[in-house]
Amino acid sequence: MSRAVLSLGSNLGDRLGYLQLAVDGLGDTVVAISAVYETAPWGVTDQDDFLNAVVIVFDDAVDAWGWLERAQELERAAERRRTIRWGPRTLDVDVVTVDGVTSDHPDLLLPHPGTPNRATVLVPWHDIEPDAVLPGHGPIAELLEKVSTEGVHRRDDLALRVR
Repeated sequence: MSRAVLSLGSNLGDRLGYLQLAVDGLGDTVVAISAVYETAPWGVTDQDDFLNAVVIVFDDAVDAWGWLERAQELERAAERRRTIRWGPRTLDVDVVTVDGVTSDHPDLLLPHPGTPNRATVLVPWHDIEPDAVLPGHGPIAELLEKVSTEGVHRRDDLALRVR
């Protein structure tokens, strides 16, 4: 079994279009899609706001490295350029967690190390899986109680769909 939680983000160009490109690229592996959120940037704050969402995917034939490869393929399809760490991007796809897998390999840290402190991931993930547990950190509902959700705004006028 290979079930993963992926976070999606975009703050350049057609932000919703890039998130939909990711959902389309994941195709029938998508089990659930969160609402879309508009979020203030962090790290490098002198940039446009992001649209963020979380998807849960499942595919027996894909392992943790396969999810990373798919994430990178989607970023390439969106012509992402890595020029500034935490800088603007057309599409960011992070592998947040893969059920039953932990990794300290520098290319694939699982669970994703920033997750416990990122409302941009925790809020949309909580939408679709409120009882989820982040391995090594506990229930995401409890993690959410410890982070600021200021700057994280649900956009009910926007939606992602499996086509």
